[in-house]
Amino acid sequence: EVQLVESGGGLVQAGGSRRLSCAASGFPFGDWSIGWFRQAPGKGREGVSCISRRDGSTYYADSVKGRFTISSDNAKNSAYLQMNSLKPEDTATYFCAVDRVGVDCREIWYDYWGQGTQVTVSS
Repeated sequence: EVQLVESGGGLVQAGGSRRLSCAASGFPFGDWSIGWFRQAPGKGREGVSCISRRDGSTYYADSVKGRFTISSDNAKNSAYLQMNSLKPEDTATYFCAVDRVGVDCREIWYDYWGQGTQVTVSS
C-alpha cells in the first residue's frame, strides 16, 4: 500500500523559511515521479514542484522559482520542499503526491496523495 505522510507545516512570518518533508512507503521510491502541490482556500490544487523520474527533469511553478527547492533522498524514501522567502500568498495546504509516470506537474497525472500539511504565512 502506497503511503505518503507530510510534515513540517506551520505558521511562519513573511520572508521566513520552512522545510516540508514527505515520508513515503509501499512503492519503489526512486522509480516514481514525485510532486508537491498546494491548495489555498477557495482555489484549485496547483503543482508547485515536481521531479519526473521519466526524464529526470524538475519543474517549478513560476510563482515559486528561485524560492523553493524540491529534493529527494532515496535512502530515506523521503522527499522535501525547501521554501524560502515565503510570502502570504504561499499560504495553503501542501500535498505530496507520487505516480509511476507523472507526465507533468498537474494533479491529473498523480494517483497517490498524502493528507497534506498546512503552511500559513503571516504578513
